[in-house]
Amino acid sequence: MGRRIVFTGGSGKAGRHVIPYLLGKGHAVVNLDLAPFGDGVNTLLTDLTDSGQVFNALSMHFGFEGLDTGKGPTPVDAVVHFAATARILIRPDNVTFAANAVSTYNVIEAAAKLGIKKVIIASSETTYGVCFAEGDQDYREFPLTEDYDVDPMDSYGLSKVVNEKTARAFAMRFGIDVYALRIGNVVSPEDYANFPGYLAEPLSRKRNAWSYIDARDLGQIVDLCIAKDGLGFQIFNAVNDTITALEPTRDFLKRWAPNTPITGELDGFDAPISNRKIRDLLGFREDHDWRKYVTV
Repeated sequence: MGRRIVFTGGSGKAGRHVIPYLLGKGHAVVNLDLAPFGDGVNTLLTDLTDSGQVFNALSMHFGFEGLDTGKGPTPVDAVVHFAATARILIRPDNVTFAANAVSTYNVIEAAAKLGIKKVIIASSETTYGVCFAEGDQDYREFPLTEDYDVDPMDSYGLSKVVNEKTARAFAMRFGIDVYALRIGNVVSPEDYANFPGYLAEPLSRKRNAWSYIDARDLGQIVDLCIAKDGLGFQIFNAVNDTITALEPTRDFLKRWAPNTPITGELDGFDAPISNRKIRDLLGFREDHDWRKYVTV
């Protein structure tokens, strides 16, 4: 049975693929964004840094059809919060941090106080501290798991760490499920044209830990999170299975990341950011390995 989902930031790169996936699974979705989604998905133009707007948006009809019941808005089953300033160097650092941290607080607070039992938020690979670091930094160990001591030095990654703590606080306080997805570099179908260049210049992908997430597989992960109840607060790496390289992972990392020890399981072409947790707990099985789309 489909769920009623409020999706924030659905007009962005990831949302453009995740929302159609959710619709295909029978869910009803309304989008909260500052730009319309189109394609039959209603968008409420919402400033998520304004808590009053967030509370209203999470307790409204999804569309005109809701008026037919005469019973007021139907309750929301889940909130998926992807809206954010997407990276550093788009807005001043303090604005990036404040917008991301405050909007996430507002969304989770409104959901919890309105009785919505499931919230999924977009965290980020940047929490691992290398993506937007100053200079050439090394990861402390591979694989990168959800237990890693995250240590970003940039405003974007720092906002995502704060958001994870916010998620944990509300999950404990209200006894709800809040799942934070540490989303890898999001790849849309057209982006596979860039992969030959990545393979030719291995260090170009160091900041992303040679990992990625196909936007369509991200849709599957979100759907699995919606379906899986009762886990409380959780962090999940949201990445595909394999490394963006032609060599097996251990051989590749020995050559291109010699200062980073391998302290856990890395077999074959496993990605340096581990998705074992979403495979084991949620049943994720990737559909879009990059090797399907790139001729090497």
